[in-house]
Formats: sequence, C-alpha cells, structure tokens
Amino acid sequence: MRDDSIQVQETKGSSGASIQIQHLNKTFGAGPSQVQALGDINLDIRPGEIFGIIGLSGAGKSTLVRCMNLLERPTSGKVLVEGRDITQLSIRELRRARQSISMIFQSFNLLMQRTALENICFPLELAGMKGTQAREKARSLLKLVGLAERENAYPAQLSGGQKQRVAIARALATDPKVLLCDEATSALDPSTTQSILELLKELNQKLGVTMVVITHQMNVIEAICHRVAILDGGVVAEEGNVADIFANPKSAIGRQFVYPDGVQIPKLTSTKVVRVVFNGGSSYEPLIASLAIDCGVKVNILGADTRNIDGKAFGSMLLGLPKDEGEAGKALRYLRGQADITVEEVPADV
Repeated sequence: MRDDSIQVQETKGSSGASIQIQHLNKTFGAGPSQVQALGDINLDIRPGEIFGIIGLSGAGKSTLVRCMNLLERPTSGKVLVEGRDITQLSIRELRRARQSISMIFQSFNLLMQRTALENICFPLELAGMKGTQAREKARSLLKLVGLAERENAYPAQLSGGQKQRVAIARALATDPKVLLCDEATSALDPSTTQSILELLKELNQKLGVTMVVITHQMNVIEAICHRVAILDGGVVAEEGNVADIFANPKSAIGRQFVYPDGVQIPKLTSTKVVRVVFNGGSSYEPLIASLAIDCGVKVNILGADTRNIDGKAFGSMLLGLPKDEGEAGKALRYLRGQADITVEEVPADV
C-alpha cells in the first residue's frame, strides 16, 4: 500500500497511465429490459501500481475488468492501454494487444487434460514459440511461482492455491504489462488467500507489472493495493489512495466496506461519547494510556474498529468520557491536540 513503488516506476520513463478508462458505459439488453451495468466510468491506472476495484455483488466490477481487455465490449467510451484505444483495433490487432493484458480468474480456467507445464506452454504455443523454448520458459515461470516440482501434475492433482499459481504463471507467459485479477482469491481459504496475495505483491515488485485487482473483500485491498476505486450501482462512488479511503471514507458504500459491522454505541445517560478517527499515525502510539498518564483522565472504550496497515493506524474508536465536565473537557483538549487523529462528539442516545 506504499506509493514509493509507483514513483519508481514513473521515474523509469513511463508517461501517463498504463490504463485509462474514459467515459465508459456498458448496457445489456434493449428497450424496456435494458440494464445499465456501468455508467460514465473514468479511471487512470498508473504504470506499475496495484489498483483495486471493489464493490458488492452486482456493482459492475467484473464487467468493468472484462471491458479492459474487451472480453466485454463497452457500449460507449474508450479504453486506452499505453495510450492506445483498444476499442478501435481490428480483430488481429486486438489479439496481439491482449498478449500484453493477461487475466486470472476465480475458477482458475486451467485445461484439465494438460499438466501444469503444458498449461503454461499453451499461450506460448498460440504465440508461435517453439516447443523446447516454450517448455524452458514455462519451467522458469513455475519456479517463479514456487511450483517447480509440480510441472507434471494435472490440475486434478493440485490444491486450489496451486491451481491459482499455475494460472498466474500462465498469465505471465506472454510477458504482459498488465495483469487483470478477477476475484482471484475468492475460492481460496484465508491462509491460501494470504499466500497468493503475497505472491502477487512480490511479482508486482519484481516484474513491475501493473495489476488490477477485482474483489468484494476489503482485506484484499488492504493487503496489496496502492489505490482503490469503489463501485456502487455501476458508478464510481469514490476513488483514492487506500490509506486515505481507510482514514476517511466519504461515500456510504465506502464506510460500509471500511466499517462492515458499523460501530454500536451503547445506551448512555450521562457519559459524553466521542469518536476518535485514526488517520494514519503510528499504530504503536498508546493513545489511551498516554491520556491517563499525561492528563490523569480515564476513559471507557465503548467500541473500536481499527487496523494496522504498514505500521500506521486506521479506523475509529468510541470513547466514553468521564461524567465530570472538567475531566471530560481535559480529555477532549488532549485528544484534539494529537496529530493524525480527528475527534467528534456523538450523541449518547443514538
């Protein structure tokens, strides 16, 4: 989730966005039954970054990613890859362009009658590479994804995580500049999901490949993405750096993703309640302990939804302040004097 890798990519001569989506619309059907899946989407995805697209089911995220390589053709608008509008390409030109825009799927999409090695060789064969050279490259890719010893295994002999590693290796076979990941970890258990996310992050850093990650899970965005767009009803509800979205989600759907369980405020009759929002300060600063030590004021933690991202604290906490107005005022002044947090009073009878 750090921006330094993006800056490195841009200083190597990259100019503009790796992918630009301009006024993209997608409708299905016609007449009274027509459904608009995407409405006026505008996104700039920078070279070398991991860009997340998140939304609930039916938000249009999978349709959007399929429009990026024209598996779904937009009804209107432009899709520019390295400055070239791929919606204007001929079938032959598009086939060639797709070699630089690979995709991995939730269901892996491996050829069951081929071994892991042969699955990776398949796109190389289609590109005209000779068999010996294709196998040599496929073996290097299997090693890259940590499956060198499984080259002769068929998909039925592989775990879900291993299948996805083969799928990732296959997607990298044509040396793509862009890797589209459509719910790539949704079918995996949490431990395997984490290992696949670590692999994607490592490949992004090693190869500099731009990644677009489609997901409905905010923990995936939190784990590897630099920036994120949140879709709601086929439109972009908000977009920005992941840290900024976690610190201050501006849309209702953004708050739903960042705080999925909401924050329950118990019924209080006399205690003042404040919400403290952490905006990226050090997660190792003991705020509540410091309040007690520095001010001699004790507060009650009524609820919290915080997380540690790269050593920085994001999220919010509800605090019940003392009944005594003087003590409560002292606590409020102390909290408002701290960097990287915002403080707001909330009604106690919500």
